[in-house]
Amino acid sequence: MTLLHAGLYSVLAVFVYMVSFYLLAQWKEDYSVVDVGWGLGFVLLAALNFALKGFTPQGLLLLLLVGVWGARLGAHIFFRNKGKPEDFRYREMRENWGERASLISFFRIFMLQGLLMLAVGYPLLMGNFIDSGSLGYLDYAGIFLWAVGFFFEAVGDYQLKRFIREEKGEENRIMKKGLWKYTRHPNYFGEALLWWGVFLVVFSFPYGFLAFFGPLTINFLVFKVSGVPLLEERYADDEEFQRYAARTNKIFPWFPREAEDGDN
Repeated sequence: MTLLHAGLYSVLAVFVYMVSFYLLAQWKEDYSVVDVGWGLGFVLLAALNFALKGFTPQGLLLLLLVGVWGARLGAHIFFRNKGKPEDFRYREMRENWGERASLISFFRIFMLQGLLMLAVGYPLLMGNFIDSGSLGYLDYAGIFLWAVGFFFEAVGDYQLKRFIREEKGEENRIMKKGLWKYTRHPNYFGEALLWWGVFLVVFSFPYGFLAFFGPLTINFLVFKVSGVPLLEERYADDEEFQRYAARTNKIFPWFPREAEDGDN
């Protein structure tokens, strides 16, 4: 099994996987299901390439890191969306596309996400098919970076979920406690960071630096396209959020700035 053949198998697996989610979305009339498939798709990629290559220390490490992250993210989004209407982002797309929504969504949502999954997941392919031997310092540095990112994403999601369930109300609409006190988007910061940890595991391989576009792609997506910008735009006219934003870093965690006169 060569790296090229493994890549072709990966493309085929992701295509079938995303078509399955497309059919499920059509049946449920809810494009939000694709978000559940995002994290789990990387588990599929890691497991597939690990099985095709056989055991390598880096391959097993990548399978564990991505498996834990993807399984948690998939479960979190599934239970978050269960019983709720379609996410506002996809609802707006469906309304804008009208009668052609089924056709356009196949390419612009499901196939596009599949392509991005392959781009972000490229380090998983390299990690299994270019063996650099036993684990080294860069691998352990990657584990540390992944752990910090996973902490921010998982804990940030948990804190937000608890806030929505127990505290959110008309006078307290914006989460400002816990990790959210130091960054407006701890979950997105964590997701971006942990993929740089995955990259470090692969970096010591021959030509490992070529995997840089994996974490670069996920950084671009969450910070410039579908993550942070859409949420920030949604709260652009919310005075409570704007006061919060004036004190709190958008991405990188840091201590909040002092409130100006009149701010709470």
